[in-house]
Amino acid sequence: MKALVSERVIETQEELVELLRREGFRVTQATVSRDIKALGLVKVPTPEGRYRYALSGADRRSASADKLRRLMLEAFLTVEPAENLLVLKTLPGNANAFGAVIDDLGHPELVGTVCGDDTCLLVCRSAAGALEVRRWLLSFGAPEIGR
Repeated sequence: MKALVSERVIETQEELVELLRREGFRVTQATVSRDIKALGLVKVPTPEGRYRYALSGADRRSASADKLRRLMLEAFLTVEPAENLLVLKTLPGNANAFGAVIDDLGHPELVGTVCGDDTCLLVCRSAAGALEVRRWLLSFGAPEIGR
């Protein structure tokens, strides 16, 4: 259920029940309702002004960390410091995904990210902070070639 909620926009319990059934789970609306409470799912606004289910803060951070690990293995190329900046290179079409999870995870030395198609610029508070953020990123499992 956590994977579905983190990967898709699900607005109602009925929608969640249907998706779980399509995945092969035998569920009812009542069991899904209990699971929603047990998992601590919350409703958050969408850009369109509607509401969707989302993981609570701790679960969202865990899901983002897992996603960053996958991205590092699948699409990471390099990350190079330039003073208080880091230039992160990815396979085409992946930079925005990196930026989103890096922003979501946050790091005290990171001010923000600006991403294109295959490059993400990470703005850090200082040159020393950039090196710290680089080490932190690489700790998520960058392949040796990108180190």
